[in-house]
Amino acid sequence: MTTQARKQKGRAHAEHRFHNPQGAEVKTRDEAFATQMDVSAEAVATDCKLTLHNGQVTFAIEVKYNPNTYPHVVTGGQITSGICGAPWDITGGFVGETIRLDAKRTGQGSCADTVTIVGEYQNPPAYRGTYGFDGATSSFKHTTRYEC
Repeated sequence: MTTQARKQKGRAHAEHRFHNPQGAEVKTRDEAFATQMDVSAEAVATDCKLTLHNGQVTFAIEVKYNPNTYPHVVTGGQITSGICGAPWDITGGFVGETIRLDAKRTGQGSCADTVTIVGEYQNPPAYRGTYGFDGATSSFKHTTRYEC
């Protein structure tokens, strides 16, 4: 190996910099990928807003999900308006090529106790599908716009 080649190899190696998930610079690649015990719950959750339209009704939906999974696992959220008995707590589901949201009523009223929303992704970013109450998933058609 020539002197010039050794200098270039040494310079290229010296330019490697590593950062851990919190953004702090660390010395080695192993430190950068080491499991961090101090990662908060916020690091594995993010949220997005969805608006469900079925022609006559519009639901405002706030979804919390884990961005480190795919399809993204829904960890919570609320349907805040547009549906009888709002708010509704989102109890589970997923967001990916398809969507499924399960929610239970926490508001007042004589409405159903649960709602399930399902759909398939389409462009521009939205889901087209159906939803239903108390275990049904195909009672009403919808288009749900993705607003994240």
